[in-house]
Order: sequence, then structure tokens, then C-alpha cells
Amino acid sequence: MTQTLKQHEWEKVLWKKQAHPDNYVPPELFLASLRRNPNFRPYTYWPLVVLSCSITQHLAVTFVFLAVFARLKEQILDPRSLICVSVLCFLIGYIIWNALDRRKENPERQATHLKALKSSIMMFLALMSLSPVLRTLSAATSSDSIWALSVVLFSLNALLADYTATKPEDSHEGLSSVLSMNAAVSASVVLASRLSTDVSVFALMLFSIQSFALFPILRHRLQSSSISVWGLITIGLSFLALYLINDLSRTIMWLCFSTLFFVTLIAPGVLLWAQKYKNIIRGPWDVAVPKVH
Repeated sequence: MTQTLKQHEWEKVLWKKQAHPDNYVPPELFLASLRRNPNFRPYTYWPLVVLSCSITQHLAVTFVFLAVFARLKEQILDPRSLICVSVLCFLIGYIIWNALDRRKENPERQATHLKALKSSIMMFLALMSLSPVLRTLSAATSSDSIWALSVVLFSLNALLADYTATKPEDSHEGLSSVLSMNAAVSASVVLASRLSTDVSVFALMLFSIQSFALFPILRHRLQSSSISVWGLITIGLSFLALYLINDLSRTIMWLCFSTLFFVTLIAPGVLLWAQKYKNIIRGPWDVAVPKVH
């Protein structure tokens, strides 16, 4: 009777002096507040596939860039043609970005676009002037070291990239996305140093800036569009990457196809299968969260 009375008098507060230690919990109440997977939200397959398309697009763009580099190195692709294609893609992307930006009222939109155009022109001129320096940047370094460094940097780029689905007004440049972009541009610089002409270096670096700095910004804007548009962009980039790689090596093409197929369709299924093993237990032993009213 006395023990029951004490248990009823006990309160889970620290400001009140009680006849029990601060970590005391009555035995019958200890497991009563146990919660299993309190924040669990079951996934479904197709929404996960839609979310994984951003990863697929990023990998496809990386494969396209590597295929373009191989063509420039083997002198199969005219660098002037690549410059024209890059400028055309920039104009198309700017038109799409401007069209998406018109949907929301922003009084500073014109000033922002003018600033973006000025920055693009300055970047264009800077790359043009630095191309001779970049071409001889790693002249004393062996090609094997360049290939290994490029693999590490592109791997960091893929791991640190921002794949979150956020609204355009809520998007911001985090530390991981900035590090991802820097890793990709650094990999492009070391690869560009293996090219033979200044025009090729300029064309590759211009294409790199569009692929790893500008396209992720446009991708975040397009991620809030319809699922059909998002799927068509993913399929188009994937087929472009496979087409460009197929002319260079059929074995590498099948390896890239397997990677894109696994990321897009197999990985969401693996995540669904692993949901049943999720087991997070919360209870009175966790750190208390203050409730401020």
C-alpha cells in the first residue's frame, strides 16, 4: 500500500524535490511509454523511383562529360562545335529558368537575371584567358595519377551532391553541394590538362561549368514540375550518355547502363525491402526534450 502511494505521488519532473532519485521511474510505467519507430513513414515504390531520378540525372551528366572528354582527347570531336553546343544549351537553360521564374512574383527578378548574365560573361572571358595555363597545369604529372585523381574527385562529386526535392523558393546552397561542385570542377581541370590545344581546354571547361554548376540549379527548379517532364528529362539524359559511350566502348556502355538501371529501378526496391528491419526504440531512457509553451 505504501509503495503504491509513493508511485502515485511520483512525478516526472526535476524541479520538485521527491523521495526518489532523479532517474527513478516506476516499474509499471517504465515500459508503458516505450515507442517503436515513432517517426516511421512507410515508403512506396514509384515515389521512390521519382526521387531517385535526380541521382540518375546527375550520373548521366557525369557520363556525358566523360564521353565528351574522351572524344576531345582522341580528336574525334571538334572543340568549336562543343563551344557552340554549350552556348546553345546555356541559352535554352536560361529561357527555361526565366519561364519558371515568371510563375512567382519577384520584384528583383530582372536585376537578378542581369546579374546572372554578367557573371556568365565574366566566367566565359575568365575561362578563355586561363585556358593556356590550365593546359600546362599538370604537365609534370603522369596520366595514371590524373585518372586516379579524377575518379576520386568525381566520386566525391556524386556522394556530396544535393539530391533533395525542395521548392525553388526554399532551395539554398549548402556546404555539401558547394563541395560537390568544387570537386567536379577540379576533376575537369585535371582532365583538361591532358588535352592538346587551348581551344579544347576552353571547350571542356565551359561544358564542365554548365554540367556541374548551372545544371544542378536548373534541376532543382525542374524537380517541382510534372512527373512526366521529370521522367522525360531522366530518360533523355540517360540515352544521350549511353549513345555517346557506345561509340567509344560497348563494355563501358553496358556498365553505365547497369549503374543507371540499378540506381533508378533496383535501389528503391532494396530500400522497400529493408524497411521491415527498421527498429528504433524510444522510451524514458532517452534524453528529455523540453516542452516550451
